Amino acid sequence: MKSNLNLNWLRTFEAAARLSGFSAAARELGLTQVAVSQQIKSLETKLGHDLFVRHPKKVQLTEAGKAYLPSVREGLEKLTHATYGLFGSDINRTIVVRASIAVLSWLTSGLNCFRQQHPNIKLKLVTSFWPDPIDTQKVDIDIVLMPSHKQTESSEKLSDEFIVPICGQHTGKKIFSLKDLRKQVPVHIVGYDDHWSRYMNYFEPLSNTSTAENTSLQVDTSVLACDLVASGIGCAVLIERFARRSIEAGRSIRIVGEPIPLQQSHFLVKTEAGNEKSVSAEIEVFKQWIRAEFAAVDR
Repeated sequence: MKSNLNLNWLRTFEAAARLSGFSAAARELGLTQVAVSQQIKSLETKLGHDLFVRHPKKVQLTEAGKAYLPSVREGLEKLTHATYGLFGSDINRTIVVRASIAVLSWLTSGLNCFRQQHPNIKLKLVTSFWPDPIDTQKVDIDIVLMPSHKQTESSEKLSDEFIVPICGQHTGKKIFSLKDLRKQVPVHIVGYDDHWSRYMNYFEPLSNTSTAENTSLQVDTSVLACDLVASGIGCAVLIERFARRSIEAGRSIRIVGEPIPLQQSHFLVKTEAGNEKSVSAEIEVFKQWIRAEFAAVDR
């Protein structure tokens, strides 16, 4: 094998591996599916190994592909960062990242490491309960939770999500079954009010969701729901990754049931501002970090 490799082939390989498909990679890279397939085949020929197993509607990495992918990702990120460091940037504003409070809180534990690796990338984190299309032009990176089947050409799936019931440490000592959980005061999160009934009905379809429903509480964020249950007030149903991160952070809560699929996913949604060439390299660096954070704990 000759030492030189086509950089476009490597970018295409990384995109196809991340998106589990040549069609999705083609949409992201602005290529045809045939071009993506040809580039992957050229890379495989160059390396002397198959990198993907082709299926009718998706592709899967081979063992060789799985072993190769981390090095390719690291190399592409280093190249982007080195270019930025050596030749400077035309950036004249801060990169704006928008997500729910729960997502941003979840991301903060790894943000210090990112800042140390990329001290020159300026970030502004903003929250939004309900994304407003009018504001999209002001946002560079948008992270949105929506039904898994609603993926579009402008969105990239980061993860499928699962939900779990949580309660305070003291309350958790009393919960051994779904029947015990039903007796607790439900803490509903505005916009995700169906999580409680979804969880209960998953195990016992069409049953009453709670014997304490008349005393339920409503809050507008997952963070506040965690605060309430940690203080001993009721139980809530949260996205699993948020619940586990809260526990890792020392919050006095515990998970009191098995995770179930939410049938919703987090997506990176393309924005008008995020396509500006002056900040595209920095945006891609941060997107790569976001992808890695979600992939690190994805099921």
